[in-house]
Amino acid sequence: MSRIPGRLRFNHAHVVTTREKLDQGRAARATVPRTSHARYQPDAHRDPLGVLERQNEKRLPDLVPLRMSRMLQDPFAFYRGTAAIQAADLAGGPNTGATVAICGDAHIGNFGLFASPERSMVFDLNDFDEATLGPWEWDVKRLVTSVVIAARARGAGTEEVREAASRAAAAYRNGLREALRVDVVERFFRAAVVNDGHQFGKASRVVVQAAMKAADKRTAKRLIARITETAEDGSVRVIESPPRLTHVGPAIERRVSEVIERYRTTVTSDISLLLAQHTITDAARRVVGVGSVGTQCYIVVLTGPAGEPLVLQVKEATDSVIHEFGHVPVGTVDGVDPVILAANPGYRVTAHQRILQAVSDPFLGYLTVAGIGFYVRQFRDKNVSFPIAAMPAEAFTEYVTACSTILARAHSRSPDGAFIAGYIGTGSAFADAVVDWSHAYADQSLLDFEALQEAVDAGRFTVAPRP
Repeated sequence: MSRIPGRLRFNHAHVVTTREKLDQGRAARATVPRTSHARYQPDAHRDPLGVLERQNEKRLPDLVPLRMSRMLQDPFAFYRGTAAIQAADLAGGPNTGATVAICGDAHIGNFGLFASPERSMVFDLNDFDEATLGPWEWDVKRLVTSVVIAARARGAGTEEVREAASRAAAAYRNGLREALRVDVVERFFRAAVVNDGHQFGKASRVVVQAAMKAADKRTAKRLIARITETAEDGSVRVIESPPRLTHVGPAIERRVSEVIERYRTTVTSDISLLLAQHTITDAARRVVGVGSVGTQCYIVVLTGPAGEPLVLQVKEATDSVIHEFGHVPVGTVDGVDPVILAANPGYRVTAHQRILQAVSDPFLGYLTVAGIGFYVRQFRDKNVSFPIAAMPAEAFTEYVTACSTILARAHSRSPDGAFIAGYIGTGSAFADAVVDWSHAYADQSLLDFEALQEAVDAGRFTVAPRP
């Protein structure tokens, strides 16, 4: 085994090289052939609706029907809300044993634009509710399956669907190799800055430019103007729009100041000082997403010394589905405190978000209230998602390859990134296998979607009326 010489007078720890990790990944093919990832074999006892019921038991009862309603909008919306089902299905599949910080819910709807602290617009992963240390294969399969489902929903033919999925799988392989060509320090600070989309084709440039224009409007100032009114004392307060946006009850309202003070202890000193110059003027419960519907989520409106608004989102962090339903033991990497990790799921979310993103929201923080973990982030800071269903074919293909490249870059920041690259290699064996698996799992997801609709018709689940 090679050693990197150093000038220390005592024997220092062996530095595991990229070459060693690559070799370990290649060696893993003997025990877990890359072709083994092609076959999806459903467990005879799988119970997808039972998984949804278990999740619903832990959610706010009045919002569960809304969650079911949103999941039944279409097969892709259903897939977005079923990370737990897929984690349970992946638990019995092939696994190389290499673990990295994973998103845990890396479908193509969980990527988008947002403003960096330097106010540049970047493209990156944007959802980390399930993020943890786990099998890298699970992120890749979730992403490629989402490509298949989204392409089918767009009316793509069989060959076009497979081509998009193959491009996505190959982009992960290539993106990982590209990321590993630079040293680890540069890898941690290289962000995908988006200008006008000049690096893409004409159709994609149009989509990127439209998204950038939309992002300019997604600010706290514009949000406040739309959902609040000015009180007699000059402060701003939220206008209710139930069930999506409702004021919190007196018990929660009394604890808002305490919540913000606890949260301030988990951010950097400059952000804490900035927050200290704001006054809390309102708080409301807000319903977000598809899979997250029913978890506790609030927005807190703060007003600065010149009347400028700042909106924070305080969101419940449940146990990651990777652990709860995928039965992956909770682990940690250097830099993630195992004691805080065990005590607060909100810390899990913020810690892994910082690892996976090239640049993260400086307002990220966490806290525990009455034994429930929460994470906090800035709400509406030029963040915007892309209109996947409305994209032209060229733009869709370029979008999904960009998502895969970003996922590869995120995985490359963990020590086992080079192991993955060694295991996948430079050929198409792994990519082809994942595409086959993803087509089979997309079929399974459609059957689960139809089963949920039948269960609703039979009265097993209640859905909220559509507006």
